[in-house]
Parts: sequence; C-alpha cells; structure tokens
Amino acid sequence: MIDCLIVGAGPAGLSAAIACAENGLSTMVLDEFMKPGGRLLGQLHEEPNGIWWNGIDEAEKLYQRAKALSISFHLETSVCHLEKVDGKYWTLHTDKGKFSGKNLLIATGAAEQSLPIPGWTLPGVMSIGAAQVMANVHRVKPGHRGIVIGVNVLSAAIARELLLAGVNLEGIVLPPRYLLTKGQSEPKDVFQSLLHMVHLAPSHLMKIGGKMALKSSFIRKMAVGTYPKKGFKVWGMPIKLKQTVTEIIGKENVEGVKVASVDSSGNIIEGSEEILPVDFVCISGGLYPLAELVSLAGCPFKYIPSLGGHVPVHDHNMQTPVEGLYVAGNVTGIESAKVAMAQGHLAGLSISSQKNKVSDGEALQNARESVVSTRTNALIHFHPDILDGRRRLYG
Repeated sequence: MIDCLIVGAGPAGLSAAIACAENGLSTMVLDEFMKPGGRLLGQLHEEPNGIWWNGIDEAEKLYQRAKALSISFHLETSVCHLEKVDGKYWTLHTDKGKFSGKNLLIATGAAEQSLPIPGWTLPGVMSIGAAQVMANVHRVKPGHRGIVIGVNVLSAAIARELLLAGVNLEGIVLPPRYLLTKGQSEPKDVFQSLLHMVHLAPSHLMKIGGKMALKSSFIRKMAVGTYPKKGFKVWGMPIKLKQTVTEIIGKENVEGVKVASVDSSGNIIEGSEEILPVDFVCISGGLYPLAELVSLAGCPFKYIPSLGGHVPVHDHNMQTPVEGLYVAGNVTGIESAKVAMAQGHLAGLSISSQKNKVSDGEALQNARESVVSTRTNALIHFHPDILDGRRRLYG
C-alpha cells in the first residue's frame, strides 16, 4: 500500500511528494490536468531583482526531481470521492479506478469566483485565469482585443502577463455594483486595496505617491476624487477605477461592452454610457480555496475572509484534526506559488515524521520558519490581511 496519496500536482503537491520520497515514503500524485504544475504553468513575472519567474520552468524542475525519485503520477485523473476505510487507510475514488494509501495530502489549490454580469454567457467571456492558461500554457490568444472586469491583485498580475504575450487589452474596469461585488465596485475601496501593491508600481513617482496615500486618508480621498475617467496607465494599459461595465453585448459572441462612468462612491453618472468594441471579456472576482474534497474527509473549517473564505483547520505542520489527513497550498488560504511550495515541503516532512522516517525536529522547525519567511517576503499578497488571517487560523 502507498504510504502517501497526494491530490494535486501543483507547487504544493509536487513539493510535498518530493519531501516524502526523499525520506523513504512511497508516494503517488493524482491530478486532473494533463501536465503537472498546476497554476505554476500560467505564471510569468519579473522579480524585484530583475530575474524573471517562469512558472513553466519551475514546474518542470519539480517534476523532474519527482520522477528521479520514482514518484508515481496519475495525470488526467479526476477524484470524485474519498473515504477512510476501517479507520486505517484512505481510498480515493477516481474516473480511473480506486487508489489507497495510509496518509492523504490534499493540495487542490484554488478556484476563481465569477461575477454574474448581463451577457456573461456569451462565447468570448471567460475568467481571467482561463485567459492566462490560454496565453501562457496553450500559446493561444483569447481574442484580438479584450477588457478585464474586476480591479484586484489577480487581474493586475495576469493582465501584465497577457500584455507580455502580445494580447491587446482595452484596460481593467470595475464590475457593476450589486450584492456580490461589495468592496469590488466602489473606487475608494478598490483604490485602498491597490495601495498594497504600490511596491510593484512601474515608476518611482507612483511608488512614492502610493506610500504617501497609504499613510493619509486625506490623500486617499483626494486621489480617488481626482482619479481620471480614462484611468492611469500601468505598463501601457489603463486601470479605470471610475468606469464600470454594465452589460456585455453581442449576438453569437462578444462584440462589445457597455460602460459607464461612476463617481467616487461608485454611483453611475447619468448620460455617461458608451459602448467599447471588444471581442473577449475577462472576469476577475478573486480566488477561493478549492476544499470540497477536504470536507468529504470530515475535516472542520474556519471562515476567514483574508484567507479567501472557508479553509480547513490545520496546525503549523499542515496536519488536520483528522488522523492521516494533511493539507497544503491554496486550499489552506490564497497565497503565492512560493508559499505553496514551502507549505508542501513542510507537509511532506510532517507526514514523514509521523512515519518515523524523519527524527530531526530541527528539519520541521526550519520548514515552518521557511513558510513564514516566504509568506512575509512574498511579492504579492492576494489579501492585505493575510498575516492576521494566519494568526486567526493557528490561534
């Protein structure tokens, strides 16, 4: 019987598998995609030191290390159910049969939240993550000219990648205001959230202005009040905090969007409506932990908005209250791929220690510290209160 089953071949799952195998555990990884790497496969950005982070390369490095350790992979395999048999081992039910193991690590990552907008069922409307996969993984442009609905960390990061791939974007605009877009459709709230990305601003002047705005509510109010209708250009693309899409237009596919100007409070300015011609639309409503499989295992959850929603309860070693069940990566809260890799390594060591394959407590301590330092130094925090969220989770 396999010592450790891992669901998810993303950065967390691959890192955990490597740590388990390096410590003598037989390990199997299952993933529904045709390639290992998860969200790493779509990532491409420049680090502060000028070095480019290429997710495809990073995924390949992890996969080659895993193969060298004789880790078993079952790709294009969907897990539909799981159960613990006789309280001793886990069985995964998949479209390729059943797989059993003594320990189970769930590293299923995150899913995107969509925002219902009139016309959103038209061909050519997609999530921002889908556009990222099309451009960076499959090398296919999502269209000739598009627009991004939803101004947040995720949309800004992926829009930058789309521009690098040669995709033309009209800009990033706000979603219409209704119950599900609370906090995402009002300029002052969105502006406040963007200030936590000021270190990524393309110009020194914007960085200085952003830091000043972070410290002064008066400057923030003035900045939102004077924010231009056409937006500020970042990387040559306008971010429009005072424009919202009210409808996606088209007959057989996307042909354009109806936009309107809004005031500082997000109220539509009468008579400001206009139609912008685009042939694809990306919707960005944020990410949430993909934790359905964890719930099937009977693991308790906590609702922590700064971690993305409901997250499985687990300790500093990534172990849940359910014996033999571990979690790692974005299923535990929305963070960067580097944090997911550090969590996966920690989870692998934790599983190994339970199997008495690792007796060095110092290794676990170093792995825990690596997760904390990686989180603290992360280039992007998807939620500004992520550190507080972790404190709430771990008590």
